[in-house]
Amino acid sequence: MFKKIFQGLLLALAAAIAFTYAFGYDYLFRGIRNTYLRGESGSTIDDGKYFPSHSIAKGNAVPWTEDSLYNRKPLPKDLVENLKKSKTASFLVIKKGKLLYEEYWDGYTKDSATNSFSMAKAVTVMLVGKAIQEQKIKTLDEKFASFFPEFSELDPGKDLTLEDLAKMEAGLNWDEDYRNPFLQNAKAYYGKSLEVAVLRSTFKNKPGTEFEYQSGATQLLGFALRKSLGGTISEYASEKLWKPLGMEHSAKWNTDDFGMEKTFCCINSYPRDFAKLGQLFLDDGKVGNTEIISSEFLKKMQTPTKLSRGAYGMGLWINNDALIKHYYFYGLYGQYIIIVPEKQLVIVRTGTYNNQPKDAKGRPLQVEFLVNEVSKYL
Repeated sequence: MFKKIFQGLLLALAAAIAFTYAFGYDYLFRGIRNTYLRGESGSTIDDGKYFPSHSIAKGNAVPWTEDSLYNRKPLPKDLVENLKKSKTASFLVIKKGKLLYEEYWDGYTKDSATNSFSMAKAVTVMLVGKAIQEQKIKTLDEKFASFFPEFSELDPGKDLTLEDLAKMEAGLNWDEDYRNPFLQNAKAYYGKSLEVAVLRSTFKNKPGTEFEYQSGATQLLGFALRKSLGGTISEYASEKLWKPLGMEHSAKWNTDDFGMEKTFCCINSYPRDFAKLGQLFLDDGKVGNTEIISSEFLKKMQTPTKLSRGAYGMGLWINNDALIKHYYFYGLYGQYIIIVPEKQLVIVRTGTYNNQPKDAKGRPLQVEFLVNEVSKYL
């Protein structure tokens, strides 16, 4: 009897495995290995080491100059409680280009690399801007089909532009669901091939007619960027951002099994270096007198779009509804690089904030809270 039960279980297991491969769900095995078998229930800020990656090499490190009041004044009590309750790993405040405050929790330090998640979307858009500046890409109006001619056969995909992708107005058949393992986000994150997961996307709306946040849009933008370059996107990020910004560490950008960067996510870097990306916006794209990225392009990134009801630009979330206006890089679980122009502030927060509340425009409420509390701290 036990033999028959065991044989039945083996047959059921074999059938389940055959089903996953037959219908393209074999990426679930990697997902299970990298989550449940490691005691996790999903992706984490530390799981970058379990995926292939390219190095974003640093050059000569230029550490932050510490403000004269560096870490001399305690944070407001309400802010500390919020940071602890939301499982914050790091919290940094840069004021007028100097490091004013930094603190770490739960064993994380300034030398702990964590997953950017979707903050990488803004980095991808920045690199597209640099490629346009260097005439590797003609313009944001360029059709995606000029990079991938097969899209010229798709209706309405033939009209898709790089700007549509940067503004999240692509119109893809894409459900931005982080919990359902059978949908596109999981396949792109855990799968072997981004070409299979994303480049074969279809469309539900005409591009440029509706705002919908979709990781697939930034991944398509990454495919176009990669086609325009002579090397990898990580090499380009190293030469155009990491080295000229004087990053203190090399970073790693996770890839699929064929070496394509996950441009919708997954730059594994360090809090102080994340802050330098934000400072570049306050400095109008320059380091000293050297232009890194066109200030005009960076301003376009931070300009809210009508279709997003003013909540999104290109790769950046925007809150001009707030008393203190700000814009920011935003990644899953509350990875933020927040830029506050009127206060000359950059705020970095990394950690694991599950199920964080959002406003009616999809923006995490914690960001505005952090801006307000840090402004009081000043």
